[in-house]
Amino acid sequence: MKQIDVFEYLPQIMIELKKGILVNTKNGDKTNSMTIAWGQVGIEWRKLFFTTYIRHGRFTHEQIENTKEFTVSVPLERTPEIAKAIAYIGSRSGRNINKLADCNLTLIDGIEVNSPAIKEIPLTLECKVIYSQEQEIDKIPVELKEQFYPQNVDSTAPMANRDYHTVYYGEIVQAYIL
Repeated sequence: MKQIDVFEYLPQIMIELKKGILVNTKNGDKTNSMTIAWGQVGIEWRKLFFTTYIRHGRFTHEQIENTKEFTVSVPLERTPEIAKAIAYIGSRSGRNINKLADCNLTLIDGIEVNSPAIKEIPLTLECKVIYSQEQEIDKIPVELKEQFYPQNVDSTAPMANRDYHTVYYGEIVQAYIL
C-alpha cells in the first residue's frame, strides 16, 4: 500500500468519476458498493473532502446513514473487466445480492474506517462523514429537475430517479493505492 497526496491524483479521480467510480460501505456484516458519477474533491473547514450525492432510496444511503463513513474506489486503469464490474454494480441493488462477490472483487479492510477498499480498483479514499445536507428541491432549476429527476419511479430500483439526493461531505482521512 502506498500513501498518496490526493491533489497529485486529482486529474485521474475526476476523469474516472465522469465514467463512474465506486462508493463502498460496510454496516455490520453487510458490505455494499454503488457506482457514482456525481461528486467532487474539495476543501471546506480546512479539511479535504470527497463529496458524494446519494439518492434517498438507495441501499448505500441507508448504509452511510448508519455508519457515517464510506470509501471511494477509483480505477487507475479501466480494463474491460473493471468497466464491466462498475457497470454491473451500477445496475443492481445490493440490498439482496452481493455485487462485489458477483464481480469477483477482492475486499481489503480499511485503515481508519470499516468500509473496504477494493484490490482491483486500487486508488482508495477513506472518508468519514462530518456533514450532510438534503437537496433543497425548490432551489434546483426546472431544467435540471426535468433532466435528472423526470420519472416517478421507486428509487430503490437501480437507475430509477424519482427521489432527490443527500449530499455527504466525507472528510478524506486516508488516501492510498493498494
